[in-house]
Amino acid sequence: MTSTPKSLRLHIAFFGRRNVGKSSLLNALTRQQVSIVSPVAGTTTDPVEKPMELLPLGPVLFIDTAGIDDTGELGALRVQKTRQVLERTELAVLVAEAGAWGNFEAEILGELTVRKTPTIVVFNKIDAAEPDATLLGRFAEQKLLVVKTSAARGTGISELRQALLNAAPPDFIDSPAILGDLVGPGEMAVLVVPIDKEAPKGRLILPQVQSIRDLLDSDAYCLVVKERELRRALDRLKSPPKLVVTDSQAFLKVAADTPRDVPLTSFSILMSRFKGDLLAQVQGALAIDKLRGGDRVLIAEACSHHPIGEDIGRVKIPRWLTQYTGAKIHFEHMQGHDFPNDLADYKLVIHCGACMWNRREMLGRILRCQQAGVPITNYGLTIAYSLGIFERALQPFPAALEFFQNAKSRVVPATTRPCLEVRQTAAALATANASSDPQKRQRAGAAQNLAEVSTPHNTVQAS
Repeated sequence: MTSTPKSLRLHIAFFGRRNVGKSSLLNALTRQQVSIVSPVAGTTTDPVEKPMELLPLGPVLFIDTAGIDDTGELGALRVQKTRQVLERTELAVLVAEAGAWGNFEAEILGELTVRKTPTIVVFNKIDAAEPDATLLGRFAEQKLLVVKTSAARGTGISELRQALLNAAPPDFIDSPAILGDLVGPGEMAVLVVPIDKEAPKGRLILPQVQSIRDLLDSDAYCLVVKERELRRALDRLKSPPKLVVTDSQAFLKVAADTPRDVPLTSFSILMSRFKGDLLAQVQGALAIDKLRGGDRVLIAEACSHHPIGEDIGRVKIPRWLTQYTGAKIHFEHMQGHDFPNDLADYKLVIHCGACMWNRREMLGRILRCQQAGVPITNYGLTIAYSLGIFERALQPFPAALEFFQNAKSRVVPATTRPCLEVRQTAAALATANASSDPQKRQRAGAAQNLAEVSTPHNTVQAS
C-alpha cells in the first residue's frame, strides 16, 4: 500500500491557525509521530505529507500545513505554501480551537466552498472550551460535518476518522477508467512504448503502468510493443485491436503504421481525460493557430525531473511549435507545484499529462487559466496538433472530436491550402509506400500523413 503513487491517493489536508492542534490531530489519526509537536506556535513550517491506508477507504495522503495566520517575511512564504496545498486538496479538515472561530477560519472555509472541496470542521481542545452554539447551528443548516476533539486526550479521534470516510468524494471511490471503457471486455488494446534514452531504466512510466492495470481491471487484452515492432505485431493479429495508444513523441511513426480504421491516441491525451478536462484542453489547442512572434507560452510540468538533451518540454515541443507556426515564440518553463500568480501575459499554457498529481490539482490549474482568459492544453494534444494528426488522435473520443470539428468550422483560416512544393514532396514520398525497403515504407508512411494535412502550418514538417 505504501507503494501506491501519490496521484492515486485521496489528498486530505489539515488547515488552521498556528498551534490549534493540526499536527497533534494528524499524529493521533495516524498513530504515528508524523509531525513535530510543541507548544511553540509555527512549529510546522512546510507542508508535511504522510501516505497511509485509511480503511475501508483505501490509500490516502495526509498533508499537515503551516498556520494560515503566520506572520513576518518567512511567515508569508509559509502561508503561500499552505495556499498551494489548496490546489490539490480533495478533502479538507479545517481545525479551530473551540470557542475561537474568527476571520482566518471563515476565509479558508469560504475558499474551500468556492472550490467545492468537501470540508470537515474540527473544533479541537474541547477539554478547555466549547464551540459557540450559534455557530454550530449555522454549520448544521449548511450541512457541514462538524467534529469536536481533544487531540491531547484522544477524544473524538474515532469520530473524525468516521467523518473522513463519510466525506470522501464519490469519484474517489468510483474512480473513472483510463482506457478500459474505450476497449471493452474481451477486446485488445496495443500500447506502443518507445524504449529510448528518455525511458527510465528498468521500468515503465506511470501512465503506461496504469493503462496496463486499467485494461486488466476491465477484462481486456493488452499487447505492449516498441514503435518499430508495431506494424509486424498488427500483421500477426487475427483481428484488429480496438485501440492503439502511443507515446506522443512517436505519433507520426505510429500513425503511419496503424490502419486508418483503427482508433489511435496517446497516453498524454488519455491523461487529459483522466486527470483533467479533455474538452477544455482541446479548446486550448485551437489557440496554437493564433500564436505570433514574440508571444509568451508557458510549458508546465507536474514532476521535477532532470531534463535531458532532447527533453520533450524544453526541446521537442518548442521545436515542433516553432516549425508549425513559423514564429519566434518565447517559451517559459515551470515545474512542480509552482505556477504563476499572474497568467495574463501568456497566450497559451501547455501542461504535461499530470500523471503524478490527483485530478483536483489539474482541474484547479485549468480553472485558473480559464479565469485568467488564457487557453490551456496538454503535451499530447499539442504534439498531435503540430504534427497534423489532431483529428485522428481524437478519434476514440467522439464528443471531443465533434467539439473540435464544430469549433474549427467556425474559424476559417486565411489560407487553407498547403504550399505546392510541400504537397509534391509528400505525394512523391508516399508512392514509395509499396516498396519492400522498410526504411522507405517508414518515410512514406509519415509522408502520407503529411499529404493529408490541409493547413499551411502543418506542411512545415516536410521541409
